[in-house]
Amino acid sequence: MPTVTLDEFRERSRDYGDSLDRLDVFEEDITCSSCSDRLTERFSATMSGEFLCWECAMSHDAVTERDITHSTDPTKAVVGKSGLNEKSLCDYVINVATGCTHGCKFCYVPSTPNITTRQGMLAEHADVESGQRDWGSYLLYRDDLPERLRGVLNRKRTWKQTPRGRGVVMLSSGTDCYQDRRTGQITRGCVIELVRAGIPVRILTRSPSVVRDVDVFTAAVEKSESSDGDLVRVGSSIPCLDDDVVRAIEPGAPVPSARVRALRTLGEHGVPTYVSMSPTYPTQTRQDFETLFSTFSEIGVDLVFHEPINPRGGNFNMTIEAARDAGEDVLAEQLQRIKSDQEYWVSYSLKHMSWAEEFGEKYGVDVHTWPDARVIKNVDDELSRELRGQKSSVSPETFATPPFPASKTT
Repeated sequence: MPTVTLDEFRERSRDYGDSLDRLDVFEEDITCSSCSDRLTERFSATMSGEFLCWECAMSHDAVTERDITHSTDPTKAVVGKSGLNEKSLCDYVINVATGCTHGCKFCYVPSTPNITTRQGMLAEHADVESGQRDWGSYLLYRDDLPERLRGVLNRKRTWKQTPRGRGVVMLSSGTDCYQDRRTGQITRGCVIELVRAGIPVRILTRSPSVVRDVDVFTAAVEKSESSDGDLVRVGSSIPCLDDDVVRAIEPGAPVPSARVRALRTLGEHGVPTYVSMSPTYPTQTRQDFETLFSTFSEIGVDLVFHEPINPRGGNFNMTIEAARDAGEDVLAEQLQRIKSDQEYWVSYSLKHMSWAEEFGEKYGVDVHTWPDARVIKNVDDELSRELRGQKSSVSPETFATPPFPASKTT
């Protein structure tokens, strides 16, 4: 094959065969742009797209463009087990990168082991001083995931399937899998491999560029007809429809109006869609909730995951500061109040969960709530039992059963 960049190769793959076919780097005569070795194992690429073998990639310096530092993620894992079955989201997760340019201030990811235990790696490969404080300013790609995933799925003969996780693989829980063209290309390849293997996939993104892969999703819907359940469900995080308010604490993310348009497009093509209405803000009113659910119903969303904002952790202080810096003083004041007044936070949480249930029922949208354990502890026994039931319930979705024997059922 003539000299080709990573972007050119991934885009050429779009025109190869049908929507669930793709070109594989390991099966082509592609060489490292630095040492000229043929790529037969792990690989990455420069920011301009020149292929790099793994040895050369590991010695390649990070590049900073538009205040974002880009590099290669050295992670060995391909598919990781996930505790998000507790939220009825998945049993496995694939993160196509480390870091996220959206830089949402409330994001829990920088406080997870994926970041906190990898400070040395982030410093070495992306010059990151603090994984949490610098969140939004670094992105380390995992370009070879589709190729390596194919190998994993060919070898894997056991599959964890919990009652709430249902063997689903989620892209992604630790980064936005469509935040730019390169992560989107990785995601497309991984979704193709999973769907071809009959593995159910959940996609969650804030990025409207997800519509570029509508052909893959519609092909997955067609394949689902013979799989006894959905093989793909695509969702977006839409906590609020006020673009200015959301932009204040999600500074690098596309605005909600763009996310709504993307879900509308997917729904028009018959792709099952959902919304993560998380986290909702204490300034939102009952009318705001009704407008949200009216909008979701109108664009064909059939499920909403809902969660009030959680005032714990250093990221919450960053959220308050971001709202204040953006001139959203009322939001900043309300956030500060729920941080300092637990009773007020519990009251706000109960009110929002009640509104979500009310308008979900009114507009025919299923709602799956995620009540916080501290809220459950601070209500009367009857309500506590109700919230515990919500917390332990299974979201009302029908996923295909993975075609592997379950190695662990809990």
